[in-house]
Formats: sequence, C-alpha cells, structure tokens
Amino acid sequence: MDVYGALRELHEEKRKLDSAITALEASLRAATKGPAKRRGRKSMGSEERVLVAERMRKYWEAKRMAASQAASANGSLHADGHINGVSSPPATVA
Repeated sequence: MDVYGALRELHEEKRKLDSAITALEASLRAATKGPAKRRGRKSMGSEERVLVAERMRKYWEAKRMAASQAASANGSLHADGHINGVSSPPATVA
C-alpha cells in the first residue's frame, strides 16, 4: 500500500473541492446581492421642495384665517399680539 500516493491523491481531491466550493459561494453571493438599499431620509428634489413650500404656505394661511375668524368672533387678543395663541409660521428662505 502506497500511503504517500494515497495522501497525494486525497490532497489533490481536497484542492479541487475547495476550488469548487469557493466558486459556488461566489456565485451565490453575486446572485443574492440585490441593489443596495438606501438608509435614512429620502432627499427632496428642487421641484418637490417648491411644491411642499407652496402647500405649507397655503396651510399656514388657512390656519391664520381660521384663527382670525375665531378671534373676531370671540374678540380675544393676547397681550403678545397673537390671536388665540396662534403665532405666525417660521420664516422661509426663498
């Protein structure tokens, strides 16, 4: 019995198996790797930002109108000049 010959054959077979396993794992990683998912908050484009700004302007205008109508019905003004505790929206930068 040639022990050294048997060991040489087993090592060669092991090398081939390791090579095949590495190739299969690489193809699995490539197949399962989908597009990278973005994390965090979605950024807004300039057109989208303009639409949001316009929507917020309308929102705050409606809020002020409702507050002024309620104040005129109640006749209440706070000492700081705000009607029923409703203040102006934060200033926007154009």
